[in-house]
Amino acid sequence: MNPLSSMSMVYTSPRHKEPTKPVGTVAELFAGVGGFRIGLAQAGWKTTFSNQWEPSTKTQHASACYVKNFGAEGHSNENISEVERVPKTDLLVGGFPCQDYSVAKSLNSSKGLQGKKGVLWWDIHRLVESNKPRFIFLENVDRLLKSPSAQRGRDFAIMLNTLGDLGYLIEWRVVNAAEYGFPQRRIRVFIVATKTTKKSPLTEKEAKETIFKSGVLARALPIELGSKSLTTIDISDAPDVLSKSFGHGGGKSPFLNSGVFLGGIAYTIRTEAKPPKTSAVLGDILVPDSQVPDEYWIPSSRIKEWEYLKGAKSIERIHKASGATYNYAEGRMAFPDLLTNPSRTILTGEGGTSPSRFKHIIKRPKGYRRLMPIELERLNGFPDNWTKFAGESKEISDARRAFFMGNALVVGLIERVGKVLAADIQGK
Repeated sequence: MNPLSSMSMVYTSPRHKEPTKPVGTVAELFAGVGGFRIGLAQAGWKTTFSNQWEPSTKTQHASACYVKNFGAEGHSNENISEVERVPKTDLLVGGFPCQDYSVAKSLNSSKGLQGKKGVLWWDIHRLVESNKPRFIFLENVDRLLKSPSAQRGRDFAIMLNTLGDLGYLIEWRVVNAAEYGFPQRRIRVFIVATKTTKKSPLTEKEAKETIFKSGVLARALPIELGSKSLTTIDISDAPDVLSKSFGHGGGKSPFLNSGVFLGGIAYTIRTEAKPPKTSAVLGDILVPDSQVPDEYWIPSSRIKEWEYLKGAKSIERIHKASGATYNYAEGRMAFPDLLTNPSRTILTGEGGTSPSRFKHIIKRPKGYRRLMPIELERLNGFPDNWTKFAGESKEISDARRAFFMGNALVVGLIERVGKVLAADIQGK
């Protein structure tokens, strides 16, 4: 394993410091610029291994930013498929890309599973199998619960089945950060797995207790009942069978926004977050207008262009294959974004000066402007200018910094889950 791979720059002392008396150790996969690591360090966890690699790019911007902030010790900048194993840790985490997780075939028990080449889930599965951590904490976009479109929920069913076979009880929850007091409406699915010797499925009573009270996610992110009863989903078939049959025929995914899985049986139910006592909003994270460079202000001559892109519209288009015409419709988006509400989700295309339907635009006494990288960092809970440098003095472009934040997670949510995991590993 090459710890630095394509990186040859010399770095100063890291900006971040790990806990001096950690509750446990962490391996961080798909590390990005380190959102998991920051949040878990605040909860007392020490990260001893990390991996970050961007495909189809020579310059490894995120990895260089990661090393600038955390140091190079224990860091790997190579394709995860080339990482043979990770050091033994108590917790393995990662915000992995959403892909097609279908299974090519099921091999004999000595060789394990074989999925489609290049599909990242099987690398996670392989590294979990060799590491055998006590806890796993994964994050993904919420569409994971209903992908692919032709077999709704199949990919998540395969994940639950194959991870469960490694000896884990698995909880999941779709989390909107704004519903827990954070200044961004960022919606992601959190998946927490706990090593267990229990092999039989939970009873309905045990499942409800885990989802609402005793589970890691229940304690970290309290919820209320949203629907009346649990739905039971049998996922006990072999992975290759699930790959062909689960969700076949279309329809809705059976997986709701909360659930638990063990021993081949999943229980799922719709829940709602308990309202926080206080909630942060977009206006809370802004820098003073006097510190905003000229390029972030929208020229008055371009305001109408922004308004058009944000507005409702119906556009006639031609289908490339059939030549038939159809109407493409878009609904109205807020223009400008309200400072009194949590922000919309940051997307990877947030950077750059060109008008866009999806970029944030705010109105200030001086006029309309875009959000700066430091403000995007604050919306995700990162320290100010965390993504500014890739090396000793190499600055990262504002567009790339916005891309990082579009791929990042809300650090405060990670800290909350990390504190519950810390209490569990300490036996509290």
